[in-house]
Amino acid sequence: MALSKNARKVLKVLARRGAPEVLFALSRGASRFSDLESLLILSPRTLAERLREFHLLGFVERRAYPEVPPRVEYTLTPRGKRVLDFLRGLEEVLEAKQEGVT
Repeated sequence: MALSKNARKVLKVLARRGAPEVLFALSRGASRFSDLESLLILSPRTLAERLREFHLLGFVERRAYPEVPPRVEYTLTPRGKRVLDFLRGLEEVLEAKQEGVT
């Protein structure tokens, strides 16, 4: 059985620089761009690209508040949380395999 086009697209995005780190950072709750920028070691351009990609995939909600100065917060959607759970499960599987090898 081959992976669907959508599954390949998601895996391609998740393999990009900083993608898993952004999801794990957002698992802490709603975050502003500057909060994520200080937490992660990513360039502003890379962080913006990952957030845009995750928003388009439906993993991240972008909420802009009509304030001065403008405020934008990012949160994981239920779909994003499921992807994060998948990544955690993958990590557990890989750790269990390593323990069995030694």
